[in-house]
Amino acid sequence: MQTFAQIKKRAVKRKGGEKVLADLVGKAPDERQLAKMADDRILAEMTRRIFCSGFSWRVVNQKWPGFETAFHGFDPRFLAFQPDEYWDELTSDTRIVRHGAKIMSVRHNAIVVLDSAKEHKSAGRFLADWPGDDLVGLFRWLSKVPKRLGGNTGQYFLRFIGKDSFLLTRDVVACLKDAGLEIADEPRSKRDLEKIQKQFNTWHTDNGMAYAQLSKICGLSVGENHSASELLARQRGA
Repeated sequence: MQTFAQIKKRAVKRKGGEKVLADLVGKAPDERQLAKMADDRILAEMTRRIFCSGFSWRVVNQKWPGFETAFHGFDPRFLAFQPDEYWDELTSDTRIVRHGAKIMSVRHNAIVVLDSAKEHKSAGRFLADWPGDDLVGLFRWLSKVPKRLGGNTGQYFLRFIGKDSFLLTRDVVACLKDAGLEIADEPRSKRDLEKIQKQFNTWHTDNGMAYAQLSKICGLSVGENHSASELLARQRGA
């Protein structure tokens, strides 16, 4: 296996220096803030990532004030108990992206948020307390319990709410393979995911960096070399 120092050195060279790379990678996520996040904001970010999946992030972000209004501020206590008629009306609501299956996922996910909050004081605390050395277990939970949060959609959700987690983009996977990890090009099997978790755990222990920072550096070390300004805009969801 390549050392992480070798991977970081390559990323520094590609991005034009330590400072530029540090700006792109950012600070380690503060999971204390995630633990304090209100349940409606957890449900809102779930929904935003679901609607962004396979669709223009820019369009979803531009329409987001309409989403907030149409879904009553994503109050899970309100949404979990609305009748079928309420959800049927949303499928023709021009304030949002009219995708029936994604709209109905909000109903299910509101119940998931409420259940998590009931057991763990808040959904944010539940997610913050999930151990970093078993993130693939959290990925599995996201793919099985909420609706439409499997794969990268769930991983982006974790990134945007501030959970310290790696993100298995195409470039991150390419970095792992180039470093010597024997995994599929699209790692989905339990075996491959556990290999990836083990490697990130090793890097996390050896380097003292957050999983999110390790993941970002890994992704920036390979693939198309986009400009720093373009990448920063993407991180903001623009």
